[in-house]
Amino acid sequence: MSANTKDNAKISVRGLTMAYGSFVVMRNLDFDIAARDIFIIMGGSGCGKSTLLRHMIGLVEPAAGEVLYEGRNFTRAGEAERDTLRRRFGVMYQSGALWSSLTLAENIAMPIEENTGLSGRALRDLVEYKLSLVGLAGFGEYYPSEMSGGMNKRAGIARAMALDPEILFLDEPGAGLDPLSASRLDDLILRLRDALGSTFVIVTHELHSIMSIGSNSVFLDTSTRTQGAVGPPQQLRSGEKSSAAREFLTRGRGTGSQGTNA
Repeated sequence: MSANTKDNAKISVRGLTMAYGSFVVMRNLDFDIAARDIFIIMGGSGCGKSTLLRHMIGLVEPAAGEVLYEGRNFTRAGEAERDTLRRRFGVMYQSGALWSSLTLAENIAMPIEENTGLSGRALRDLVEYKLSLVGLAGFGEYYPSEMSGGMNKRAGIARAMALDPEILFLDEPGAGLDPLSASRLDDLILRLRDALGSTFVIVTHELHSIMSIGSNSVFLDTSTRTQGAVGPPQQLRSGEKSSAAREFLTRGRGTGSQGTNA
């Protein structure tokens, strides 16, 4: 495991079990995420990566266990305290979830208006600043349908950052992108982490992204229905001990593999 400890954890997952009725998706998940981590949730198709993200942000309740933010129990908190904690993070869903009937600027302005009451020139300047952070300055009046997939992903990140969150949750940000666009998105995530000091939690199966930007990770093992390993993905791939995580990260080709795509 990296420098994550119980003492300095930004996010802690403790004994988390995810289930739909009697069907257990994953059990006994237990890991920490440090401030400024780019933490990867990885595993094969159907292992529960996106489900885990939804548990972490409170869209789904766990069958057992809890999620804590800097020691504050999010899972057991009342709705008022949950709302307070939710203001500390932003979310980009896999689809990007931009409103197709709104321009990029209007998409980003909506959460700012709803939560701050900001309007007029101050709001326009803030929206343009958010767009500039993701390399989309000057594109505010474009609609999502007029943009490329990579640009819409970046716009989705800009909207997730609208309220200056400490933590950004990204669900498959590189899905559907060509390799060059995906690489540029990885570079953007690194720049934002370094410039803003944000903590990222990213669901992905894209091997190039995992190895390029991941500072820590959890591997969800479908064969055991629990976490197979926790730690920096570079260490998990080069580890001497054979494991499902190592097989996933080398695509079954050994420690020398340098595969770039899932």
